[in-house]
Formats: sequence, structure tokens, C-alpha cells
Amino acid sequence: MAPSLVANSAPVFCKFSHAEDAAYIRRAADIADKSAGFTSPHPNFGCLIATSAGKVAGEGYLYAQGTKPAEVEAVEAGGSFCRGATAYLNMEPGDCHGDHTAVSALVQHLRGQAVRALRSQGLQVHVLGEDLQSKIIEEARKSCLLVNAPLIHRATSRVPFSVFKYAMTLDGKIAASSGHAAWISSKTSRDRVFDLRGRSDAVVVGGNTVRRDNPRLTARHGGGHTPMRIVLTQTLNLPEEANLWDVSDAPTIVVTQRGARRKFQKYLASRGVEVVEFDILNSRDVMEYFHDRGYLSILWECGGTLAASAISSGLIHKVFAFVAPKIIGGKNAPTPVSELGMVEMSQALDLVDICYEQVGPDMLISGFLQPIPDLMPVIPSEDETFAIDPTVTPYEPSIIYFYKTWDPYGAFSNFSPHPIQMPDVNGDVTWSSVEHYYQAHKFTGVNDPAAQDFVEKIKTAKSPEEAARLGRSMQRQHPDWVRSDWESVKIDIMYRALKCKFSIYPHLNSMLLSTGGSVLVEASPHDLFWGGGREGEGLNYLGRLLMQLRSEFLGESSTSI
Repeated sequence: MAPSLVANSAPVFCKFSHAEDAAYIRRAADIADKSAGFTSPHPNFGCLIATSAGKVAGEGYLYAQGTKPAEVEAVEAGGSFCRGATAYLNMEPGDCHGDHTAVSALVQHLRGQAVRALRSQGLQVHVLGEDLQSKIIEEARKSCLLVNAPLIHRATSRVPFSVFKYAMTLDGKIAASSGHAAWISSKTSRDRVFDLRGRSDAVVVGGNTVRRDNPRLTARHGGGHTPMRIVLTQTLNLPEEANLWDVSDAPTIVVTQRGARRKFQKYLASRGVEVVEFDILNSRDVMEYFHDRGYLSILWECGGTLAASAISSGLIHKVFAFVAPKIIGGKNAPTPVSELGMVEMSQALDLVDICYEQVGPDMLISGFLQPIPDLMPVIPSEDETFAIDPTVTPYEPSIIYFYKTWDPYGAFSNFSPHPIQMPDVNGDVTWSSVEHYYQAHKFTGVNDPAAQDFVEKIKTAKSPEEAARLGRSMQRQHPDWVRSDWESVKIDIMYRALKCKFSIYPHLNSMLLSTGGSVLVEASPHDLFWGGGREGEGLNYLGRLLMQLRSEFLGESSTSI
């Protein structure tokens, strides 16, 4: 029997049931999580090897930068029991920068190469979500994404993964009216915060927190990873004596506006504190700066004003809220988040993937403000492009980008205001845009009156953007309303709508045909399925479908001639 490999992000023969496979994959993710905070900016990587009898032969994880790969740790632990066994990894086997140690460890016992060559070496490989599909497999795959959420978010948003942590009373206060806040949460919760700090590259606070609380912001867990402390302050109005100026245990960076309190900057420098100046201080520029410095994960332990700025700038990806069973009251008592400019509850930001956990007497509520991008490695090749559209030359093809409807080729977007008529059980139905049709068909055919009512609501949405917002939000809130075959049919649904659009509008058809020989890329930096991403990491399915459609139209044109 051929040995096998099960991984989350690489193309596996499955000797066990899906339930057992999923359990081993989740275990690999749990093992990987042991190194959180130590491996940055590398991923958290775990490997489990199971024998044909279903016994765990060995486990291993990448402990920190420069240590043995997870695969080597697992193989060394399993020894001869690894022969003919199955390796479960939370991501693709490590094989980069000329270091083949990790793959070699698997090759010795599993007769394989890196993922691209594994099948050619007699090793059967499957990817979760592609070759292996079921509800429990999807949950296991999600655990693999969660363990490396910081890396995935950082890669797609060009800022570090940011977690906003706060503790508040039952009536929503983070301090008394006097500013006193020690302690809102229990010691058990505060110990949990130390763990969060230990998993982060840096901890961010504002000047108010330094003046009011004089925090240390250390992990205080008996050694191991110690995060950088970062203070954001426009005026540099900070005390001369503060725990953060003691850099013997952990370094500190103060970020401020250019020219602020030059003498105090020199004083901080004399204490070993690094000072970074910005012409105009804003949260996004600061986070982009720390992204460029290689920071992967940031923990925000700031007050409401700075938190509101970070949230408004789209910087916060996840929230940890410790709610203590206490009531303090106070009209002027501070709250976790200050003004966001919202006036209706419909504008409130919803968390996704929410978890509830009792921590001592407190309740910990956590969730993502931004869903984890579903990254799948895509390396477009000349052959792939030519297979989609033979008009594209393999030699330096031109690239046409489109995204917003006001771009030169914005009419290619599924959001463009071009109504389409599509057949339905009740005859031809007019949809305001391709996006209206696409979003509504997430819920068509579902035997639920509420889902059918929602289809009509999307159909009458005033804009493609509103249709998209309605469809996406309802997909998150009521996944049971989404048709069971959605993932397998959504590309075909989009293609049918696009074909209708470019068939009934001659000028759009001519515009599409005029791009012959060029690669079409939907330039959304956020949608990594339909778009191309910031650095070309997206799947670009919209561009691919348009090139396929263009080739089809060109074929019809040449046949008629």
C-alpha cells in the first residue's frame, strides 16, 4: 500500500474514515499552536504520523525560528513505525529556500518529494477542501486556518494581524468614572491575557493608558517569548518615570508626531527606548510601518479612543472581550470603544466565528471582525492561461486590470450596472446586475419561506453593492439558508450571468473581444476567490471566466466567417 500524506494547503490518500482523518488534522493544528508567538514571522506548523493500525507513531512542531522542522521532529519520534504510515500536517510540507530537510524526513519513510512531486513519487496526496470534502473535514481545515490566522491576514491585508483585548464590567465599563480600573477581571482572566501577550509580536497602548495605568505589558509567564511594547502618542505627553521605560525585560518603541518634545525624545533614547516619528500620526500608517518591519501579530490593549481609530481604519481582525460579573455605573465611566460614527444598530459590526468561554468568574467572548481569507496557493502558469484562452501569447502577455466600475475596463465587473434577463421557472426574469443574480442564487431552491423572501429582497436591492452586502451578511447569519450545492455551482452561476451580459450588450462584447491576447485580472485586493489579490495571490476566477468567455465568443466569430 502506498504511503500517504494529509495536508491542509497542499494536494492524500485516506486510509481512515473522514472522522479519523479530521481528528488527526485537528490534532496537527493543536500541535502547531504550541509554538504561537515563537515562530513569527514563519507559520505555526505541526505534523502527526499515524500507522496503518491507527496508532500515533510520532508528533512534532516547529518550535521557533531556526529549530528542527515539524516533519523531522515527528519522524524522529516515530522511528521505524513511520514506514508505510500517514503524515498529517496543518499545511504544506516545508520545502523552501533550498532547505529540503523537512521534505527529506518524509521522503525517507514515505517515498515522497515536496507537494508538487509527491504523486510522481508514488505518494498519494489530497488537499482538505479539494480531494477530501465533508462537514467534519471542513471543520478540520478551518482549524488549520485558525492556527495561522495571523499569517493569512497579514499576507492579504499588508498590516499585522491585530487583536483587540479589553476587560469590562457587566454594564460595559472599562474603569470607574475616576479612571480606576484595578481590577475589573479576575486573576484567571489576567493570566489568560499574559498568554495572549506571549503569542503576540507586540502590544500596543496609547498615551492615556501609560499615564493612567503605568502598565508593564510583559508576558510574565516564566520565560519564553516577550513581545515588543509600543506606545502611540501624538503629543508625547508622557511621564518621565514609567514601567515601560525599563527595557531590561522587554523593549519599548514610542511612536509619535514629528517634532514632538525633542528633549523628551532624547531622554527616552537615553533609557534605551526607541522613538519613531511620523509626519501625521494615524493607526494605519503605523501598522503598515510595523508590517514592513516584519511584525506578524499585534495585541491592542488600548483605551476607547485609540480602539475606535483602529477599528475605523479596518485594522482590528479579532476581538477578545473579558466580561466580569460586576456593575460599576457612572455616566462618564469609559467604555471599550469610543465614537465610531454609527447612528443605527444596523450599522453595528458583527463578529464571526464567535466563541464563548468561562474563565474563572468571567465570560470571555471572542470572534473575528474580519473573516479569515480562504487562501489556496495559486501559481498561474503560461500553460494554464493558454488552456483558458488560446489567444494569449505565452511570451510576455499584456495584463489588463479591472476592479471598480469606473475603471477603464470597469464594465467587466460583476458590479457594473447592466441589467440581465435570465430564464426562471416563471419565465425570463430581469436582474439589475450580475451581482444581484449571483447573490440571490445562493438561496434559490432552499425549502424555507424566509430564504425565498430574502431572494426577493436581494432582487430589489438598490445597488449591486447592497445586493452583495445582503447576500454576504445573510450567508454568515443563516448558513442553513444557503443551497447545499453552492460551492460546486457558484462558478457556473457566475459564468451564465456573465455570458448573458456580454451577449446582450454589443458594446460590452466588442470591448471584451478587443482584449484578445491579454490576461484579464480582477484587481480586488480583498476577494481572493474572484479577484487577483494585492500581490497576485488570489485565484482570479472572474478574470479566468471572462477569458474563457472571450475565447468562446472568438470561436463563434471564426466559425461564422
